[in-house]
Amino acid sequence: MKLRTELVEKPWGRIDIPAMFPNPDGRKIGEVWFTSEADEPLLLKWLFTSERLSVQVHPNDAQAQTRVLPRGKTECWYIVDAEPGATLGLGLVREVGEDELRTAALDGSIEELLDWRPVEAGEFFFVPPGTIHAIGGGLTLIEFQQNADVTYRLYDYGRPRELHLEDGVAVARREPYPPELATVADAPSILVDGPEFTLVHAVNGIAPADALAAHRRWVIPVEGTVTSDAESAGPGECLIIEPGAQLDFADASILIGAKGSA
Repeated sequence: MKLRTELVEKPWGRIDIPAMFPNPDGRKIGEVWFTSEADEPLLLKWLFTSERLSVQVHPNDAQAQTRVLPRGKTECWYIVDAEPGATLGLGLVREVGEDELRTAALDGSIEELLDWRPVEAGEFFFVPPGTIHAIGGGLTLIEFQQNADVTYRLYDYGRPRELHLEDGVAVARREPYPPELATVADAPSILVDGPEFTLVHAVNGIAPADALAAHRRWVIPVEGTVTSDAESAGPGECLIIEPGAQLDFADASILIGAKGSA
């Protein structure tokens, strides 16, 4: 099943998005969502940024459920393209207490507390719940996540949008980002192995974990074309295939995601 695409305007989006996503009206597109009629547990997005997104944090499943939400939000990012000087804010430069984090969010000094790191195409970042983060401008990336619309904004550069300071501080990991959660996806590898979802990088017909063959899978072409049961997809598209379905990606680089662990 090929998922449908939904273009979403954002104040930090871009007009010059890749041609595979037609934008004849010249809207500022920040996200492209891949959806179906079903309430899927996982969600794929492409993001296009012209400026920094808010400093934000997401709860885990247990924290979300205490707030009467169905699930938390674990996510990860694959960098497709990065302009010179593009950065991600991931974690803090040092460990802080709740009061210091709250004060920094209120007076804007959280911008200096956030660990802004330069990024390049091909890099991959796993972002567990509780990670304080902000995506910078000049980036095109693929985001794979639990399907949950739950974001607690700590700071938004003076934009007139709602903040969620108390919830955000309560669920935040007030510490540096673990370096082992970042990698370069330049070979077949398991990028995330549960518990909420698994994501593997497969290249030119070579895939780890048997390409999650026993799972229902989200198949995300990065370069080249992938085919399953006579249905093909290229960059800017996404297939969901059922357990046991075969994949042909002999000349492609793809991401394959599934719920749970490998």
